[in-house]
Amino acid sequence: MMPTTQPSIADCLRQLEASVAGGTLKPATAANVRRWLIERGYEDFIPPIAEHVTEQNWAALEAAFWRVLPFGTAGRRGPMYPIGTATINDRTIGESAQGLAEYVLEHVAHGGEPRAAVAYDTRHRSRHFAELCAEVLAAAGFTVYFLDGFRPTPELSFTIRQLGCHAGIMVSASHNPPQDNAVKVFGPSGGQLRPPDDERLARAVDAVTTVRRHDFGEAAGAGRIVFCQEEMDRLYRAAVLRQSFPGPREAQILYSPLHGVGCQSVLPVLAADGFSQVEVFERHAEPNGDFPNVPGQIANPENPAVFDELSAAAAKSRADLALASDPDADRIGCSAPTTPGGAWRVLNGNQIGVLLADYLLRHRRARGDLTAEHYLVTTLVTTGMIRRVADHYGVKTVDDVLTGFKWIGGVVDDLGPERFVFGCEEAHGYMAGDYVRDKDAAVAAMLLAELAAELKAEGLTLHQQLERLHKLVGYHEERTIARTLPGAAGLERMRAIMHSLRTEPPRTLAGLPVQAIRDYETSVKREAGGRTSRLTVPRSDLLFFDTELPGNYAAVRPSGTEPKLKYYLFAYRPPGEEGDAERQRSDVERQLTAMEADLMRAGG
Repeated sequence: MMPTTQPSIADCLRQLEASVAGGTLKPATAANVRRWLIERGYEDFIPPIAEHVTEQNWAALEAAFWRVLPFGTAGRRGPMYPIGTATINDRTIGESAQGLAEYVLEHVAHGGEPRAAVAYDTRHRSRHFAELCAEVLAAAGFTVYFLDGFRPTPELSFTIRQLGCHAGIMVSASHNPPQDNAVKVFGPSGGQLRPPDDERLARAVDAVTTVRRHDFGEAAGAGRIVFCQEEMDRLYRAAVLRQSFPGPREAQILYSPLHGVGCQSVLPVLAADGFSQVEVFERHAEPNGDFPNVPGQIANPENPAVFDELSAAAAKSRADLALASDPDADRIGCSAPTTPGGAWRVLNGNQIGVLLADYLLRHRRARGDLTAEHYLVTTLVTTGMIRRVADHYGVKTVDDVLTGFKWIGGVVDDLGPERFVFGCEEAHGYMAGDYVRDKDAAVAAMLLAELAAELKAEGLTLHQQLERLHKLVGYHEERTIARTLPGAAGLERMRAIMHSLRTEPPRTLAGLPVQAIRDYETSVKREAGGRTSRLTVPRSDLLFFDTELPGNYAAVRPSGTEPKLKYYLFAYRPPGEEGDAERQRSDVERQLTAMEADLMRAGG
């Protein structure tokens, strides 16, 4: 029979101590729970904590309080739960918004009236968390520009730049599982914060003791919260369309928003660009945070299984291209027939990046506004084929960049947008133009559609265009493996694997001797002969293993947004090597499989 009265705080504290002594709670977990029980500002959360203690639900408390949820690649992301330092809830979201407000007031606004933008996607509680963030910012004296209704992350980036905001918050966990949510935080450039600003923000969030709120309705009535979605929709779409090129538009396209916000951005852009044969895949059309009709309920265009149904439907309708954007519509994926009327195959993020880079460079050169000073930006774990395509057009490539658009957008800010052409990463993120400092599914979808229509007029497909480029700059193939390791045990396992790879690295990968190890955590490159040199890229928990065969290497890093360890494998054959494309592909696939086995064996 359930107890009828709530235990006192003192009773809860005693039971916490007993649970630690009995081994059912870790000491660090109990310390986090204790803080929520005794410190000011957590009063609303005491009843549910007491309920967990009364029911001796130690497993739930361990999962909710095992750590303080950190700021990762773009903000704070994790599973939703009503209580907990390790989860997304009203307190951790409120702390994030309060910390952002205090960071901006101290380091960014410089005495002027602070301004911020807030948007949200289709996930569960996204609207609630967006209102909470707006209330906190309004209470701190901000004018908050609120994008009401489901909107894409890139439109938030655009809004920040367009309205001269000092910061922005997007409530979205992107392509994470349905139980997750997050706040993505952006600075005044419309990009994610880089060091030292991200570190300052993290310290400000950690220092929050009180979360202050101004009621949403009252703040809106007083002009502290301003609804701006209609104007921003119009201006954002116009900015995307300025990146288009003239040409054929006779392509039939099947599009999936994966139950997300893409119908607010991708569809209107395609229509305005002249694509009249666009059909929405009905099974993925409903905005739904459960992502019910997506394989495994993981709405991630990086996962080829997302395209199983989509490609089959596209083939049946004799479409030319299938597109899918993730829930907050900043990433894009696609599949296409290998030949006109042939079997369909998914293109990975690297292949899409190569095709878009070539398309942009080719049309910019034809237009006469491409110079040797123009540049592309990719990351360390993105295909080297991007650089080789850029070399063919005589433009620069910046590819010693850490993973994430905080770094890609930062390069554009550092070098200037005047000569920027294209930025991309292997995780299906693409940026063209200077209207945002983040990836954008709408612009990528528009450019892919234009390329598909152009190729269709020649009797070709995207895959055949990729084969053309392989013949031009060499055959490249990459493989990315994501190893899910959740919770405290998973974090320890990731640390152990990275330690093992550093202390006992593989000597060969697929029979190729490892010639050098690049460790971006220590900023040291160690060559097989013992020579060392410094790496100039900002520090990150990232390891590279370079083999003696140029262009053939591997990398490992923990994800900054999910409980995953990510492995990246790269293979390359120079142009002019004998053998047809299928034979090369088969040879490279065997090599990548052997590299994967060697890397997994070395890390354990």
